[in-house]
Amino acid sequence: MTDQLDRRGFLKAGAVAAVGSALSSALAQTTQPTTAPDTQPATAPSTQPITAPQTQPAGRMAWAALLHLSYNMWCDWDSPERAGRHGVYRPDLRLDRAVWDDLLRQMANLGMNRVVIDLGDGVQYESHPEIAVKNAWTPEQLRTELAAVRRLGLEPIPKLNFSTTHDAWLGRYSRCVSTDAYYAVCRDLIAEVIRLFEKPRFFHLGMDEEWAQDQRDYQYIVVRQHDLWWRDLYLYVDEVAKGGSRPWIWSDHLWRHPEEFYAKMPKSVVQSNWYYETKFEKDVTPVKAYDDLEAHGYDQIPTGSNWSSPDNFGLTVEYGRRHVAPERLLGFLQTAWQPTLEVCRKTHTEAIDQAGKAIAAFTAK
Repeated sequence: MTDQLDRRGFLKAGAVAAVGSALSSALAQTTQPTTAPDTQPATAPSTQPITAPQTQPAGRMAWAALLHLSYNMWCDWDSPERAGRHGVYRPDLRLDRAVWDDLLRQMANLGMNRVVIDLGDGVQYESHPEIAVKNAWTPEQLRTELAAVRRLGLEPIPKLNFSTTHDAWLGRYSRCVSTDAYYAVCRDLIAEVIRLFEKPRFFHLGMDEEWAQDQRDYQYIVVRQHDLWWRDLYLYVDEVAKGGSRPWIWSDHLWRHPEEFYAKMPKSVVQSNWYYETKFEKDVTPVKAYDDLEAHGYDQIPTGSNWSSPDNFGLTVEYGRRHVAPERLLGFLQTAWQPTLEVCRKTHTEAIDQAGKAIAAFTAK
């Protein structure tokens, strides 16, 4: 079996896990979903891929880090014995403002130029305030913060993860996936976030790890397969394009479905393949994916992390520099996969330091 990574396993045990294709045994009991509010029928998502690439504004190569405003992206209930200390659902915003501010300043000081902000339920959306957790930012607070981020020289990029493995932040809507009510909410949120970010260059849609194994400790499991996964992806991509931004996703769907992926994935969608170990050899599925994406002509933002090794991000940058054509290498993304809390400060600052060293090495060549 080729090596594949499982972020869900990282959150629970800090180890690389093999990704199973199905859950070994069904949960004996699940919580009943809350009935979605009445809504007008939404237009069904497209069943055809979007073939025309979106125009991308000119700009420097991205040196980005992911910061979490919300951290309700994993287990859908408060079960730390199953999901670890942080990978559980909590009804309050998990954010230490001093840590947030310090990390942004550190990023700017070390030459980074973009920050991807995982919004989730950390915003009191005007279109769907029922999603927000306690102490979530108001739209005005978010706008003020985005202006401050830009003054630091950092370009803010929004992220809403619509993978069913990472959508606990959607609240009751995470239990009515692929329905008219769900589609209406997704359209509303994407449009509102694009307005809040003033038509961002990119919009990260997540879409990673949608398989049963990564939901093994959840109360409610749902996995879209075959054409349904693609239909829903096209809906998100369409909505982002309508707003004038370029869609961006995690690329791990191709690890398990390469032929389907290359036949159906629009070239307009920026690809962030991810890999967090240090063995950069082609018998490792996520490493081979970098080369295959390049061979098929996709724009890439390779993604590393300090979860498993402090050397990974530098190795990721070097591999991307050597294996992705400059015209398709849009930058790099560093991920610490920790909430923005004081207890996690050290992991975040180390991740950004590693990115700073990689930037210096890259620009010196």
